[in-house]
Amino acid sequence: MSLMPFRLTCLTKMASTAFYSTLTKRTIAYKSAISLETLYANSSLKLTTPSFTPDPKEKFSGFIPMEKLDITYSASSGPGGQNVNKVHTKVDLRFKLSEADWLHPDIKEKLLELHGKKLSKEGYLIIRSDTTRSQQLNLADCLQKLRSMIRTAAVTQREPAPETQERIRQRSDIQIILDILNDYCGIKKIYLKSATNYC
Repeated sequence: MSLMPFRLTCLTKMASTAFYSTLTKRTIAYKSAISLETLYANSSLKLTTPSFTPDPKEKFSGFIPMEKLDITYSASSGPGGQNVNKVHTKVDLRFKLSEADWLHPDIKEKLLELHGKKLSKEGYLIIRSDTTRSQQLNLADCLQKLRSMIRTAAVTQREPAPETQERIRQRSDIQIILDILNDYCGIKKIYLKSATNYC
């Protein structure tokens, strides 16, 4: 107990004279030119959504507001060896499709039509990813899946021209006739083959 004040004064003197790193608060012995602090000096792992004003003419611009999504992390069953027992890398991205005001109403209807079976009982569209060992790469994979689902729903199918519809109908009629002829020829070959076996 009596050494405690002496120890504290020694530590404060050492702390005041030593050089410290900003991220690790450890004394610097050697710092590589390719360390994370020098490569990404102003970076942080905090996910933020940049300010964005969507174009009112576009149905979907690719922008997904992160604050409107419910993102949860859990233990993964994917690649990673013993790492999967220690780090939660599986990503579950969910949002309520009926309350997604950042989506165009036409896209919401099409998403409901295309992916209605993927909705939970509460109406949440759930996208999961555990393909990599990295939490952020799995999150990026989920966002990419969501973007591709929305872009697929945003594409409107054109009605084919009447000439094209007529050409498709004629081709299907010709194909039906060819199928009937092939069936007839096949039956004829079987009949001739069986007739020669009896002779």
